[in-house]
Amino acid sequence: MAGFLLVNPRAGDGRPGAEQLVAAARKRGIDAHLLSEGEDPGEVARTAEADALGIAGGDGSLAAVADVALDRGLPFVCVPFGTRNHFARDLGLDRTDPLDALDAFGGRERRIDVGRASERLFLNNISLGLYAQLVRRREHHRGRREAFARMRAWLVLLTHREPLGITIDGEPEEAELVLVGNNSYVLELPSLGARTRLDEGLLSLYVVRGGGVEERKGERFVVDAAAGRLDAAVDGEHDVLETPIEFRIEPRALRVLVPPDA
Repeated sequence: MAGFLLVNPRAGDGRPGAEQLVAAARKRGIDAHLLSEGEDPGEVARTAEADALGIAGGDGSLAAVADVALDRGLPFVCVPFGTRNHFARDLGLDRTDPLDALDAFGGRERRIDVGRASERLFLNNISLGLYAQLVRRREHHRGRREAFARMRAWLVLLTHREPLGITIDGEPEEAELVLVGNNSYVLELPSLGARTRLDEGLLSLYVVRGGGVEERKGERFVVDAAAGRLDAAVDGEHDVLETPIEFRIEPRALRVLVPPDA
């Protein structure tokens, strides 16, 4: 199989070892491309001559390449190379070992669900409200010391608990935070924040208000706001989404390759 791997050297705030990963991939016969500053991974993937498309990066790097793989009908490979690597964990990979994940090229295939926010693909989740503001603050202060940036971000959660002013499927909702997940998240220890399935065929929508959490499941949700836009964290990366946002699931749409022992 002719594999093509993009490597994001800025994943995880500049993770070391990008060139070593490129060398290891090429040694396995994988065509590897180190992304340069400002280069669009989706555009690079779209023009690549390959039978499988992969990316080594954090959670925020994955969706653009996965979307191209889906559009081209090619299998997708995730190589964990970021800070938290939530998608890699839920896929069953060793998220601390990017070299082992290279064995996915030529590995076995799985079919998993993807989520859409209007036309934007997401693999993990999209949050609206407090967490999105936290991510925005974190990115704004990224050039400063990490501890200071984290402290400033958490202050958002502690001091700005105003409702979002949204509707969900046409009904007003006094929520402080809304999270839409591609499949269900575990809300109990010891697996808090993980997913046991990626092929349930359902979105899980979590509404946080007054310290409590309400979970709803469905194939489609519409979130609207009078402001016409909402701060969002899309797979952990800050963005602003125009409303109304139509969230929907595409069951088992994405072909994903995993190592034989995953």
